[in-house]
Amino acid sequence: MTGGWMQHLVVLPIVLPLVASAVMLLLHDRRLRLRSSLGLATTALLVLIASVLFYQTLAGGPLQPWVGTYRLGDWAAPFGIVLVVDRLSALMLLLTSVLGFTSLLYALARWDRSGPRFHALFLLLLMGLNGAFLTGDLFNLFVFFEVFLAASYGLVLHGSGQPRVSAGLHYIAINVATSLLFLIGVSLLYGVTGTLNMADLAMRIPNVPPEDVMLLEAGAAILGIAFLVKAGMWPLGLWLPRTYAAAAPPIAAMFAMLSKVGVYIILRLSMLLFGDQAGLAASFANDWLLIGGMATIAFGAVGILSASTLTGLVGHYVLVSSGTLLAAIGTGSHRVLAGALFYLVSSTLAIAAFYLIVELVERGSVEEGEGSTSEPVFEDEYLGALAEEEDNEIGVVIPATLAIIGGGFAFCALLLSGLPPLSGFIAKFAMIDGILAERATMETSSWWFIGLILASGLAALIACVRAGIDLIWTPDETQTPALGVLEAVPIAILLSACLALMIWAGPAMTFMEDTVRDLSDRAVYSDSVLAPIGKSVGEVAP
Repeated sequence: MTGGWMQHLVVLPIVLPLVASAVMLLLHDRRLRLRSSLGLATTALLVLIASVLFYQTLAGGPLQPWVGTYRLGDWAAPFGIVLVVDRLSALMLLLTSVLGFTSLLYALARWDRSGPRFHALFLLLLMGLNGAFLTGDLFNLFVFFEVFLAASYGLVLHGSGQPRVSAGLHYIAINVATSLLFLIGVSLLYGVTGTLNMADLAMRIPNVPPEDVMLLEAGAAILGIAFLVKAGMWPLGLWLPRTYAAAAPPIAAMFAMLSKVGVYIILRLSMLLFGDQAGLAASFANDWLLIGGMATIAFGAVGILSASTLTGLVGHYVLVSSGTLLAAIGTGSHRVLAGALFYLVSSTLAIAAFYLIVELVERGSVEEGEGSTSEPVFEDEYLGALAEEEDNEIGVVIPATLAIIGGGFAFCALLLSGLPPLSGFIAKFAMIDGILAERATMETSSWWFIGLILASGLAALIACVRAGIDLIWTPDETQTPALGVLEAVPIAILLSACLALMIWAGPAMTFMEDTVRDLSDRAVYSDSVLAPIGKSVGEVAP
């Protein structure tokens, strides 16, 4: 990616969904087939683009850092807008695009017809997520943050119904307050350092005068609270299980990525701005992240055991996943962080697949006449008629539906529980091994972290076995739901990705270790972003 059309791949994950969503707004509501085709084609192209960018990060070799930059308008940083892609951002782009493609494909079976503007909002959500992973400065991070939040407001209400409206209003109020905290934190950081470019911040923070360090840490803490709300850290994430449970299943599957945005930003900023080379501000929040992460794991595990619905169970596991990642960041250990990145990918794929499977299970368990948040509510007469007309286009009904749903449910349960030999076990084993590798300096909190990792897996196993016996494997008079091809294929893709992680765990862990090594070397990142304009876009820093 040293020139020509290849250099523009960095900006395409933002421009492509933006243009496609704008085109959809010009199409009449009755052009549903055209909008569906355009949306699916766009998400498929995003998977391809993210795959190429991910492959580019491997081209430099395992020990050679790779940082590609794209300067909008050819303005040099830190004054111009710059997009940055490295191993971590390429990994998050690929994960987001895979979840976007599978969630949209699943929604085509029935959910995209239960409300207007679904496809446009979905693509804007992808645009905001991609921008958050690619941006190189905090101000544009705020812009992309607001883009995907605005899209998520509409998507969480998609399908209508009282539970969604109630949860959606709480979700909107919390995130509006979070945006205010974001602005306050960014303002304080700018007041102390005079810049919002992350590479420039990394160079200036070590030189902040001692009398300004407290103000710098206050701004970073306020900014961190905004990200921790999105990540779902206890007690800031009490809203998350209810909101995700109320959302339409393909939206909830995509929202599994939203909680990882907060984790990604905290990991990026803690390693780049407040790492070992940050002077007086080095590692100022690590203890809080470790304690808060462990509290989140404990709360999520209790919530899993006490959940009365499957969507509530999965929602609380999202908290367990976020808590595990935050606590891993708090340890500051590179080996633990490598295992945490592996866990991030595995748990996000498994959670997304589980949300889709849960919808199929609850569809069959809801008695006639009862409402369910897993059922679309058609309030517009035209949309309801349109859905009835196209019900026969869901796909060929697959035989042995119960066996397929039960097998997928069991596979997800094993993944979330962390039982061998699946990718969930490998990720947890890698984190625990990283903690034990530093036995000479281990503190009591490290043993608590290990215990909570094991206890949360046991809680997930108990809850999933109990729910599986009650809802799937116990014979009753509940009618087995019809399973269409458009519903089975996305689940199969997500679970196959988890299986691939298990089979190629060695190369995957090597990539995660290289990613953490790159994150800890702020000089490579800063030199690439702040390089003179004459340097080639995407050129590897020396």
